[in-house]
Amino acid sequence: MSYRDVASRRVLTWALVAVAARMPVAMAPLALVFLVRERPGGYSLGAALAAAYVIGEIIGAPVLGMRLNPRRARPHLAAGLLAGAVGFAGLGAFPAAPAALLAGSAFLAGAGPAAAPGGLRALLTSLVPGHAAAQALSVESMLTFGVWAVSPATVTGLALGVGPHLPLLLAAALMAASVAGLWFLPAGWAADGPDGPDGPERRGERVGRGASRLRVLARAWPVYVTGAAGLSLLALAELVLPALLEQRGIAVGWAGPLLTVMSVSSAIGAFLYGLRSWPGRLRTRSVVLMAGMSAAVAAVALIPGAPGIAAALAVAGLLQSGAMLTRNLSLREVLPPDALAAGYSVMYAAVGAGYAATGSLAGALLPLAAPSTAILAGVALTLVLTSVGWWGEIRAGRSAPGAGTAVPLGAAAGAEGAPVGGGGDPERRL
Repeated sequence: MSYRDVASRRVLTWALVAVAARMPVAMAPLALVFLVRERPGGYSLGAALAAAYVIGEIIGAPVLGMRLNPRRARPHLAAGLLAGAVGFAGLGAFPAAPAALLAGSAFLAGAGPAAAPGGLRALLTSLVPGHAAAQALSVESMLTFGVWAVSPATVTGLALGVGPHLPLLLAAALMAASVAGLWFLPAGWAADGPDGPDGPERRGERVGRGASRLRVLARAWPVYVTGAAGLSLLALAELVLPALLEQRGIAVGWAGPLLTVMSVSSAIGAFLYGLRSWPGRLRTRSVVLMAGMSAAVAAVALIPGAPGIAAALAVAGLLQSGAMLTRNLSLREVLPPDALAAGYSVMYAAVGAGYAATGSLAGALLPLAAPSTAILAGVALTLVLTSVGWWGEIRAGRSAPGAGTAVPLGAAAGAEGAPVGGGGDPERRL
């Protein structure tokens, strides 16, 4: 396997638009804390604004994602991104506004563009041949992890070196630029590529033909549960790591570099995943990767020294990107092409909910137990969610027509674990 089929001018344009749209998302939580930290009760207010932002994402992603029209997605995506730019601009332009107005702006900044990640992902896979979908999604993962690796330093440098409002104004400018960039890309994806409605993956299986969109999306619930489990581990690493370092007698300042190690390792993992085909069904790969990632995060809670913690986080990051890619590929097998963007948006909301749930669990346990215990409790929750998702996929596969021939979840034909590059339908090889 190679990335040659992904290297094109249109994919490069997509990448620039995606960076401009996603950098503000990565910057937002930390930027909101810096914005109000010098006000009375600033850190509590910053946490509340970050919560309003995340709630906006969780609500906006499924609501707006289900309204996306695959053939004419551009106006929907542009309106959402523009609303997000307005929300960020309001936060940056009026940092001294009452808390309620800031919370409303944060909610708008989160909710408005929440469907954009799913829409842009569906658009990306329409820009490449069907057999290169795994490589395209790997490129997207590398891009995402790169954005998340550089955003904390960008926010910190601008907020402390220039002004606390500047990161949010930069976020508004980037999101507005992504709106302009949409006009250099196709208007939609339903008729533009291998994932089009008449493409090879699912002729005749389109949303609205005998099933409502909500019902079609609901059948992918095991994939959403596994997605929530995946990001819950990231929540543990990000939110509990500073307290764990204090418990181990390690300087808290090492938290940033250690998380950067995890992000860089995730980007490397995404690149390696796209280099070759992998054996086994997607659901089996997902469980194996999630189990390995859980073991690595558990090791973080048990290892006493910083070098060992860094190594465990690097392994967790390496496996995390593979787990994320298997979830996205699983959605391509579960859902018809014109429901993919909505499915990705529901996944976006699910992983946000998983992050929030595990973060809340860790926050509730930290006053009562050691940070290492809180991490292990979060790992246990992740394993429960992973088991539920795996059980759901097996159950759905057995109840599907032709289940005796190993039909993938929600599909009626094809082999879920067939090697990439093998014979047959190019979409089914994934």
